[in-house]
Amino acid sequence: MKHIYLNLKRFDVPVELGGVNRLAPVRDWGAAVVNGTQEALKAYDPAKVEFVQYLPEAHLLGAAAALVPGSPVRLGSQGVYRMNTAVGGNFGAFTTNRPASIVKAMGCTSTLIGHCEERNDKKGILAEAGVTDMSAVNRLLNQEIKCAQEAGLTVLYCIGETSEEQPEWEKVLGEQLDAGLEGVDKSRVVIGYEPVWSIGPGKTPAGKDYITKIACFVKERTGGMDVVYGGGLKADNAAMLASIEEIDGGLIALTRFQGEIGFYPEEYLEIIRLYLGE
Repeated sequence: MKHIYLNLKRFDVPVELGGVNRLAPVRDWGAAVVNGTQEALKAYDPAKVEFVQYLPEAHLLGAAAALVPGSPVRLGSQGVYRMNTAVGGNFGAFTTNRPASIVKAMGCTSTLIGHCEERNDKKGILAEAGVTDMSAVNRLLNQEIKCAQEAGLTVLYCIGETSEEQPEWEKVLGEQLDAGLEGVDKSRVVIGYEPVWSIGPGKTPAGKDYITKIACFVKERTGGMDVVYGGGLKADNAAMLASIEEIDGGLIALTRFQGEIGFYPEEYLEIIRLYLGE
């Protein structure tokens, strides 16, 4: 099974406000993403590839309403809180947070946990509190995975090393896997590998040999879990990633990196075509 994930980050912000949204008015944006992709994705065998789109929470209802019967698109949230509502328990005293129960109720089947931007946020908060043991981040993410699974969601769990951590990549990634996956149902988790050190303007992208090395390490460490490339599946690396047997898919974000940068459904579909070779 191949997994093609789409992380739409905050691509909903209009250009005039500093964002990259040229796709649709904000109120229609979630529906525009789904409407622009779901019909073309029906050409692929759902037994061989899944398509999950992670949207900011405000757009999930619009996206869910746009789904047609038999749509190959699955919706996901960009994270869940480490605590959840429960019958006879906490009924929802989680102001500003996103319990897995509402994510499920809004039409999601999956969630994204541990993305490098989430990890950085948690590290920053812990640092402000004077905490130096950043292994706490992995434990917090483990709680999120458990809440997601209890709500019936699948999980894309992201791991990755920074440039400072790269000399000890095996130790760093091993701890992220061991702590993050402790006590969870691994059959409902896919690992997303983000080479944080290689992501961003002016940085050298991770090469085939390095990605293969990490994918093999993840599979060996986890007993063969599926692993996708989270450093950005793009038109210019689709063929290379497709040639790596140990990689089971990829995470797409921006589709255009020059000129009017942003996410464009037709370019997203082209990336998928290039990766799957169909």
